[in-house]
Amino acid sequence: MVSLHDLLQYLEQLLIPEDFRDYAPNGLQVEGRPEVKTLVSGVSASLALIEAALARDADAVLVHHGYFWKGESPVIRGMKRQRLQRLLSNDLSLIAYHLPLDAHPRLGNNVQLGERLGWPVDGVFGSTRPPLGVYARFDSPLSVSSVHEHLYHVLGRQPLHIAGSRQALRRIGWCTGAAQSYIEEAAALGLDAFVSGEISEQTVHVVRETGIHYFAAGHHATERYGVEALGRHLAERFGLCHHFIDIDNPV
Repeated sequence: MVSLHDLLQYLEQLLIPEDFRDYAPNGLQVEGRPEVKTLVSGVSASLALIEAALARDADAVLVHHGYFWKGESPVIRGMKRQRLQRLLSNDLSLIAYHLPLDAHPRLGNNVQLGERLGWPVDGVFGSTRPPLGVYARFDSPLSVSSVHEHLYHVLGRQPLHIAGSRQALRRIGWCTGAAQSYIEEAAALGLDAFVSGEISEQTVHVVRETGIHYFAAGHHATERYGVEALGRHLAERFGLCHHFIDIDNPV
């Protein structure tokens, strides 16, 4: 068991959210009971995740995608009201970390995805500060088909592949979630392929004009691992009961 205050203080020191210009508040988003014994982690703070957390008598929910995104209406009604009502009426805390969780060098989404793929991070790239993109080098080049099959096998999703012109893949970059805009920087770096969660219309044209291969492997599918690793780490450090709940999402 740990106090909510001490848990949040540790997370702030671990993830350093003040270093990031983010699209939503990082840290505590909804305050619940002052002590945490059971922690549930999941990718997004959907109503389904909240209900699953309540079924496990959780004290706090830890997510990558929380609430209060820039540009959304501040009015509390409909879906937003229902979610907040379930949290507040059950004294359940909601804690969310977005970009700081993507970028963490040990528990972050990018590093954790690389671990599951067997792709050790050799460097980082990207114009944001801190940079979010990562890449790996391979002594023996990989074939395009083997990368496609490997992504499918590890993530359980059929990735969308937009074919570039390079035959052998010696350097592959990736950035989880909606990071398809990083493809131009990946191409400028001379990477042979780039993997992210989502694809945009213009991504296809970048591939055709630069020769880099692109794999859209699923936003949810690529971002399952950081929040799970963070929840597990907190459980080990503070002696918590932890449940990672993967609410199925085909995107």
